[in-house]
Amino acid sequence: MKTVSALFAALAIGLAGCAPAPDELGLKPRVNSAVVEGALPPMKRFSAAVPPMRTVSNVDLTRNFLDLTFWLESGSPVRRFTRFEGPIGVQLTGNASPSLLADLDELLARLRREAGIDIVRGRPGPRQITVNVVPRATVRQAMPSAACFVIPGVSTLPEFIRARRDNRIDWTDLDRRDTMAVFLPGDVSPQEIRDCLHEEIAQALGPLNDLYRLPYSIFNDDNVHTVLTAHDMLILRATYDSALANGMSRAEVEARLPAIFARINPGGARVAPRPADATPRAWIDAVNVALGPGATFQRRQREALRALDIAQVRGWRDLRLGFSHFILGRLYSETDPLIALQHFAAADRVFAADPDTALHRAYITAHVAAALLAVGDAQQALAKLTPAIEQATRHQNATLLATLLLLRAEALDQTGRTAEARAVRLDSLGWARYGFDSVAEVLDRAREVASLRPDAEN
Repeated sequence: MKTVSALFAALAIGLAGCAPAPDELGLKPRVNSAVVEGALPPMKRFSAAVPPMRTVSNVDLTRNFLDLTFWLESGSPVRRFTRFEGPIGVQLTGNASPSLLADLDELLARLRREAGIDIVRGRPGPRQITVNVVPRATVRQAMPSAACFVIPGVSTLPEFIRARRDNRIDWTDLDRRDTMAVFLPGDVSPQEIRDCLHEEIAQALGPLNDLYRLPYSIFNDDNVHTVLTAHDMLILRATYDSALANGMSRAEVEARLPAIFARINPGGARVAPRPADATPRAWIDAVNVALGPGATFQRRQREALRALDIAQVRGWRDLRLGFSHFILGRLYSETDPLIALQHFAAADRVFAADPDTALHRAYITAHVAAALLAVGDAQQALAKLTPAIEQATRHQNATLLATLLLLRAEALDQTGRTAEARAVRLDSLGWARYGFDSVAEVLDRAREVASLRPDAEN
């Protein structure tokens, strides 16, 4: 049996497997970059289908639509409703990988099918979204805090640089949307590219804000959902409904939304709305510092504690309370694994109370299962991993899925089921090739998980 100190490494593995930005956590590949790629199974990809979710209340959809559309992430109000009018073309520039092309085409097909938006790749015309595939270093130089971003009124990087220099970029000044530029890195994992496509093209088309209170949406800065959900497609379908028009005020849009959602989401009239209050700026700022780059570890921990205090004082019982505990679990993983596990357990209790946060629980499982394996409790780890793997698969998160499968393989090994373990490990590596940046990182993650076994040397 390993001592409690072994939990540091275990929780770090769970942390790396779930975090949206592995570099920020200091987890770099430790294998030779000359590893032969042919030794790994081929990369796996998800189908385009996204699972249906529970019917959302039309009252909730109306409130969500207004908060997503008439506020910016900065907290600034948006005075006018804007969208594209007429057919939309998507142009692609830069070095696009085959997986990027496939993921983009699947996304556009979903937007046509589920949101009713007339959008096609390669269509010429005045209304365009240009996807610029550039090096990650270029994205970071242009927008240091973003993995990818979208800019109105420009098509290329030089145009963006000139517009920013001349202070001509302002979403609140738009009267309509005609030209948008998405900038995303082409030298990252296929999943990160896909996630950027979903989030930035959705913002180019519609919502400008993110809401931490939404448990079932990509429009949430917690980065739990990484592909557009059924809720998000309803928001986009309403955005392009014929009852709305460019230039409408918030009041004008609000007056039309009940009839729109009654038509496109008839079951939502019979669903009770979720209790929800506005998220105060103080909590958002505390979370952003706790998760973001640039702050010292001590300040990040202090801000995470402040976020939890705000959540508790306001009496929240929703995902914002759970996420506050989750952030502290991540941070304490670096200094005190027992306290980290207490926060993960608290987050899990919050997420377990709401079926809409089942995917959030899967993230918790990666941490807890790693800790269980480090102390030799493989049976309990297996019990927790099974539903988490199902959620990661349903929600198309290959990074999380690969980590959970590697943990399952290690648990099977610890219980003597070596043949099953070998098959699961092979499966995990196929998903890891989609979810991680490089072959070296894939193999390094497998080694880290293997180090969890109680008889492994520290």
